[in-house]
Amino acid sequence: MQPGLYHILFISTALFFIGVYGFFTRRNLITMLMSIELILNSVNLNFIAFNKYLWAHKLDGMFFTIFIIAIAAAEAAVAIAIIINLSRNFQSIDVEGTDEMKY
Repeated sequence: MQPGLYHILFISTALFFIGVYGFFTRRNLITMLMSIELILNSVNLNFIAFNKYLWAHKLDGMFFTIFIIAIAAAEAAVAIAIIINLSRNFQSIDVEGTDEMKY
């Protein structure tokens, strides 16, 4: 039995809200980055689900998904470089500790 559209959308919604909850409640930059990745993966899941069930003979959803994966990889590389730089300079990766970078 294949999962239907509603099953996939439920999983995607759960991933999205777990990512939003993790982003707003955590103060560690790495867990915030992982939360953003969860949000992007829920969007990818939506693109694939709607592509499969609404436009089965088109590949638009797949192209958008590949594009988002490439953007997420670039975003993760830049974010990890920033986190490593913060870790070296301030010996902390807490969000509250980044107030010193404003000045």
